[in-house]
Amino acid sequence: MTNIHETAYPRLKQEFTEQELGAIYTPSRAQIDHIFTLYRQASHRTFLLIQLMLLQRLGYFVPLSSIPSIVVRHICEHSGLRVPAKRALAQYDQSGSKTTHQRRLRGYVGIRVMDSSDEYWLEDQALQAAHTKQELPDIINVLIEELVQRRLELPGFTYLFRLARHSRTSVNDGIYKAVAGGLPTCVVERFEHMLTAGKNLRIWDSLKREPKQPNVRAVTDFLAHIETMIALAQDLPNTEAIAATKREQLVLEARALDVAEMRRLKPLKRHTLIVLLIQSQLQKAMDDIAEIFIKTIRSLHNGAEERLRQYHLQHAEQIERLIGQFREVLTVLSDEGSDEERVARVEQSLDGDLGAWITECDEHMAYAGNNYYPFMLVGYVGKRSLLFKCLEALSLKSSSQDQSLLAAIAIIQKHRSSHKEQLPAAEGALPELALDWMSDKWRKLVFGRVAADAPANVHRKYFELAVMTQVMDELKSGDLYVEHSGDYDDYRNHLVDWEQYEREVKAYGELVGLSVEAPAFVAQLRDKLGSLARDVDSRFPQNSLADIDESGIVIRRMERPKPPPELDAIEQMVTNEMDPVSILDVLTETEKWLDLHKLFGPLSGFEAKVDDPRKRFITTLFCYGCNLGATQTARSIKGLSRKQVAWLNLKHVTEQRLDKAIVKVINAYNRFALPRYWGSGKSASADGTKWNIYEANLLSEYHIRYGGYGGIGYYHVSDKYIALFSHFIPCGVYEAVYILDGLINNQSDIQPDTLHGDTQAQSTPVFGLASLLGIDLMPRIRNIKDLVFFKADKADQYDNIGSLFRGSIDWELIARHMKDMLRVVISIKAGKIAPSTILRRLGTASRKNKLYYAFRELGRVHRTMFLLKYINDAELRRTIHAATNKSEEFNGFIKWLFFGGEGIIAENVRHEQRKVIKYNQLVANMVILHNVHEMTRLLKTIQAKGYVLTEEVLRGLAPYRKGHINRFGEYMLDLEREVAPMNYKVEFTK
Repeated sequence: MTNIHETAYPRLKQEFTEQELGAIYTPSRAQIDHIFTLYRQASHRTFLLIQLMLLQRLGYFVPLSSIPSIVVRHICEHSGLRVPAKRALAQYDQSGSKTTHQRRLRGYVGIRVMDSSDEYWLEDQALQAAHTKQELPDIINVLIEELVQRRLELPGFTYLFRLARHSRTSVNDGIYKAVAGGLPTCVVERFEHMLTAGKNLRIWDSLKREPKQPNVRAVTDFLAHIETMIALAQDLPNTEAIAATKREQLVLEARALDVAEMRRLKPLKRHTLIVLLIQSQLQKAMDDIAEIFIKTIRSLHNGAEERLRQYHLQHAEQIERLIGQFREVLTVLSDEGSDEERVARVEQSLDGDLGAWITECDEHMAYAGNNYYPFMLVGYVGKRSLLFKCLEALSLKSSSQDQSLLAAIAIIQKHRSSHKEQLPAAEGALPELALDWMSDKWRKLVFGRVAADAPANVHRKYFELAVMTQVMDELKSGDLYVEHSGDYDDYRNHLVDWEQYEREVKAYGELVGLSVEAPAFVAQLRDKLGSLARDVDSRFPQNSLADIDESGIVIRRMERPKPPPELDAIEQMVTNEMDPVSILDVLTETEKWLDLHKLFGPLSGFEAKVDDPRKRFITTLFCYGCNLGATQTARSIKGLSRKQVAWLNLKHVTEQRLDKAIVKVINAYNRFALPRYWGSGKSASADGTKWNIYEANLLSEYHIRYGGYGGIGYYHVSDKYIALFSHFIPCGVYEAVYILDGLINNQSDIQPDTLHGDTQAQSTPVFGLASLLGIDLMPRIRNIKDLVFFKADKADQYDNIGSLFRGSIDWELIARHMKDMLRVVISIKAGKIAPSTILRRLGTASRKNKLYYAFRELGRVHRTMFLLKYINDAELRRTIHAATNKSEEFNGFIKWLFFGGEGIIAENVRHEQRKVIKYNQLVANMVILHNVHEMTRLLKTIQAKGYVLTEEVLRGLAPYRKGHINRFGEYMLDLEREVAPMNYKVEFTK
């Protein structure tokens, strides 16, 4: 049975602090007067007042004899009543007047007992919750929330547990019947054959296959795997009606089960899990092929850019010679003499070989303006087959009426086997094809000229590269989508419909404090930008840390504030007094405080049957969070095998459950006083750090900035130092795409509304989306001279900062697409789509995607306002710098804790890699919590010795402490151990 402490069901604690008693159980004057008005008898007043305080806290009545004496005494002392004896409380629990008293208290508080109609209503709520949730505690929590909103007295926990369990069983059985009940006989036979020994078993194992590092052979094998999956997916039912959360839970369960476990399931459930796993893996496979295509094209561009740089370095002498010759010609032309004489001297300076000079100029001009496209042909030769295979596998569709790119794809596929360098334009049906998406640089290479008139010939390979580059861009922007895909499907299908939009838009506007009517919204924003710019302009002469010169704005650094003189001494005392402890002891103590192991049970949602679950969980956490690996962990911790360590991770642990454990740690941390000196909890910073992973998987990519192959761990760190959210992304992905996900998905008590980030967060679409989500984006700014400031109105003039502005806002564009933008943010708030899904589409400029331009324009407004505040407010700059420093310190802290396996994530399966990042964040947060607990104890002792702990001193401390932690365990040096002598006489040749 689910334990009560796993849910939000209110329960009576046995231990209380003075602060808790004062805040929760102190009766108000109005409450005392009400009870005293009802009854004159002192004992009745006492019993009613105690029950009233407990009812308001718990939402249901408890026997007075079960209430801790400290609570009873506190209530009585604060209401002038005598504390009753335990026996008197027990007698009252059995008395008949108790029922009358409780009825009166319900009326006063405004709650009522459930009747039969309420029971039917609650059953319906339980069924609705079970459609989206699998864990019983989650269903129970939904029921508790609904009961509280309906002002109903909470029924017993056992009643809610049984109702939740019954509802989950009913919903799951309904899903199994709907999915598997009508499967054709041929499909059922196919499934059963998959689970039999021999060749068919390999098909089941291959379902969970992940793509390797993309090369032609690996992609060819993977495409064959996709063809097998497409064949398996034939005649399967449409399962879109199943809620996404429920589907994900069932897929996780299917992925974790081996063949023997699948065979033990009832047929309906077994077949349902197979259907969902096939559909999920096919969707992922289509995403993977799209990702392989995009990465391959991107690598061709990167390689060509590098070759262009090398070309310029190698041909610097040629460039100098051409410039020198041009100067000589200019000098000759400026000399005195007739035109004939000067022309003769020019010809003489050119040695009469005009053709050679023209050839050299043409060669240089081919790569002028950083045109690296010609260098793409070198790498394209080895990747061409792979790219065509990807195009063949992807079922591409246009999200608009424009079909020109799809027609171009058909043309290059038609001529795929051609060996001609030049194709007659008429042969490829190009004259009728709209090519307005093709840039001038590509046109010159493809057609030999930029002119828009009909070309005679087409350079086949350049045309292929131009088309494939455009396919990459349109997949990223959402102008093209992939059928049966997840990340690259048509994102519009995930938006709320216009009916739901109209129902929710007004309430959403009130929630975030925005006008949802376009004219009012634009007028308000326009006025805000204009008045802020005028204010900053008027204050600029007094701004001693900012100047404007010919190159742009120059911002000087503030002096770093000096720490209080006593900080070093306090810091040293804390460091010296921290008890030495092993990392395993830290995890054990923290887990015992919070009972985190109870969050991890079988993926099916049923009761766990694991012996010593606490030990198993801590061992698994140590294994994956510190990167020891299952084998080394089993050697280090006696009593568990390698399989036992790995089994719990596979069968009980998911990313969602790790997130719940992380939230529980954060909430415990937030209850301490010390973190309040470090931050308000209203801001967080987002930053990424590179993790090394093996190259043999799709996520691994070479990172230019960090160097080496790997992925990016992206973390949202509170201004209170603790990490709120983590994500694992490929190196090539623009990190700012995920910057808003952390705040939207954050379920902890720390709820920031201001977000700092590194320079990647300067993107205008990110600013635009963040503003509508009610998030104040304040990133670190570098190269501010390269950022454009926009005026509210073209006619606005400024005395001091006018040179910063290089454009004005298109308010009509924002107003025209206001509803479209609000529809996106309402969809995000409803959980139908993630901010990163939208920002991926908004990361690439697209002539078709008007939403991109609308968010970009709105982002220009908000980024300009932020930049104005940034140059005007030195304290804001200091705050941003401090916040991003906390992120960098946290990155170093988690790396220190990830000490096993040379810091390389050994998992090659992507969902397991993401789990490792979550494990590591959980370990880091648990160590931070443990450190704060120890620091609190030591600081109180230091204070008791007479040391003054000012706010400045406490603000100067931090919880990223490592010196007292032993990561590597204790080793026994046994000099008494018997040692066998070395034998040098062993030979292997006899």
